[in-house]
Amino acid sequence: MDTNIFLPREISWLDFNGRVLEEAAASGNPLLERLKFIAIFSSNLDEFFMVRIAGLRHLLDAGQDTPDASGERPSVLLKKVYEKIRRLQNEQYRLLREELLPALRSEGIEIKKMLDLSPEQQLELYHYFEDQVLPVLTPVAVDPFHPFPLLNNGAIEIVASIIPHGREGAVHALVEVPESLSRFIPVKSKDGVESYVLLEDVIMAHLGMLFSGCRILELLPFRITRDMDLTVNEDGVEDLLVSLEKTLLQRRLSKAVRLEMPENESRELSEWLRGQLGLSSEVCFEVNGPLHLKQFFELAGRVNRPDLLEEPWPALPAPQFGVEGQFFESIARKPVMIVLPFQSFDPVLEMLNEAARDPDVLAIKQTLYRVSGHSPVVAALQEAAENGKQVTVIVELKARFDEGNNIVWAKKLEESGAHVIYGISGLKIHGKALLVVRRENGCNRRYVHLATGNYNDKTATQYTDIGYFSADPDLCADIAHLFNVMTGYAAPGEWHKIAAAPFDMRKKFLHLIEREKKIAQSGGRGRIIAKMNSLVDSEIIRALYGAASAGVKIDLIVRGICCLRPGVGTNNINVVSIVDRYLEHSRIYCFGNNGKPEYYLSSADWMFRNLDRRIEIMFPVEDAEWCKLLEEMLRLELEDQEKGRRLRNDGSYSRANTGVFRSSRSQQRIYELIRKHVSAGREKKGKILRIFGFTDIKKK
Repeated sequence: MDTNIFLPREISWLDFNGRVLEEAAASGNPLLERLKFIAIFSSNLDEFFMVRIAGLRHLLDAGQDTPDASGERPSVLLKKVYEKIRRLQNEQYRLLREELLPALRSEGIEIKKMLDLSPEQQLELYHYFEDQVLPVLTPVAVDPFHPFPLLNNGAIEIVASIIPHGREGAVHALVEVPESLSRFIPVKSKDGVESYVLLEDVIMAHLGMLFSGCRILELLPFRITRDMDLTVNEDGVEDLLVSLEKTLLQRRLSKAVRLEMPENESRELSEWLRGQLGLSSEVCFEVNGPLHLKQFFELAGRVNRPDLLEEPWPALPAPQFGVEGQFFESIARKPVMIVLPFQSFDPVLEMLNEAARDPDVLAIKQTLYRVSGHSPVVAALQEAAENGKQVTVIVELKARFDEGNNIVWAKKLEESGAHVIYGISGLKIHGKALLVVRRENGCNRRYVHLATGNYNDKTATQYTDIGYFSADPDLCADIAHLFNVMTGYAAPGEWHKIAAAPFDMRKKFLHLIEREKKIAQSGGRGRIIAKMNSLVDSEIIRALYGAASAGVKIDLIVRGICCLRPGVGTNNINVVSIVDRYLEHSRIYCFGNNGKPEYYLSSADWMFRNLDRRIEIMFPVEDAEWCKLLEEMLRLELEDQEKGRRLRNDGSYSRANTGVFRSSRSQQRIYELIRKHVSAGREKKGKILRIFGFTDIKKK
């Protein structure tokens, strides 16, 4: 039974990306939203190669071909993965070529080839290339005196076979398609069609201007993906920041794990490329269409056709914070929960900005994992430090693919006078916590914001997450102590309310699962509802199966990877995956407790890395109002027949309805639920203001 209850991690991840592709195929989605899902699929696949494929190859290179929990060996798994990727990618390009591009054309939006343009349009692009593109390009020769250059990860390159002036034999040269320029070049059209030409097509049509005096024989656009699974050896590293900066530079030298090129193109050039890069045929992927479909986000964003997009759901306010300058008083009265992106991220910024300017605020402590490029969170922390507040920021430099960005603003925070802690050796700090210490009536009072997602104002409009504001003394004391553990040498000890990885979170989860098992064994109603991004941890999966076999009813809402195979010896485990306009990112854990349900929010998934190799936080939601809201949200997600897929015993997922949306779409229903909750909160807030005579206070 042991291996039978597990699914291979990499296959499960690809199945998730297959569900993303289903959204591109769903005729009920607006056309430009379908195009976005095509781009998301490619973005996800890039990361899969950079991390998961690279990881499998590392195992094989190290001679570690031992089976995983599902019984699959890396050598066998790698072949299955390549086969599945080719099937998915073929379907992606079929959708783009046969459905989406023709549908866009019927809506007056067209991507044209150079040969399809009129003489006037070709002249227009000639001048555009001469003025805007040619000055940016750099040809790179490859010959015995010029070795094969270092190519950028993910960039579109063009390899040319040319005969230089005065020579007989052909040589090779490379040109990178600059990502600093728009990929989609508009051309004027008399028929009202919004026409675009791809930048690489414009470059290839005019490459003779770059190689003047040469005869161009063949051209081939291509793209490589490198091993980006960064590992920093932290033992003995005195300065993690310096070490990480050096390691990031080494990424550009890492081995290529994929080569992409258009199909039916030059065999000579493709074989030459493979030889130069040292790649086998199994990592070469030929596509029937444009390269780098992730960049089709740009096209979806620049076309001004709101009728081809989802109707906007404006972010709703949190009415508890309706009075200017009364932010901390609001939290002191009652904890506040906000549900992103259905509600605005503004309260988090308001908390930071008010703390930065409030003369009674003494200290601010915050963990930062991923933030946006021009982060208002960082700006507020800088202002606080410059205003003399004691600001401590724990920066996780090892946040994958955000390392460089984190280094930049970590230095800016230091320059402003903040105390910056660069993580902990051997652990990633993934927990989301903000602590404010304020002087009130001669005493110090603490306030916290805890969250399931990052302090990133950009992703806060795209990811479903939950933030929780509280002045609960025990909760605040736990977070204050956790900061001491992270910044100093304090021992974890016993918490009042939270659980924290890698100290006791695994033990806490296993205890709660075991409690539900014992309730069921004693004749009670064992119940678990857990929502997360990924379920991989083998010990947790075994514990869930043990509870289910004892009679516990378990519903799992797992957006991405799920290594638990349902239906082995019991039908008490149901797994749902929701893929919709917003990325499902919140982690909610509900344990029935024999009719007295307990709700927890966390930054952690049920994965080994989250429970044993990261600093993570799990905290209870005890307020009855917010527990009821979480209960309703989970119910709506489990009822989703539109965007929710059910995991079958064979590892496949039931396909969601692809037609017109029905009333079960959970994200839409949750938005309406939050709207009603906000409206009720406004009415309640108005009554409180009238009772206490605050009707003359200016509201935001």
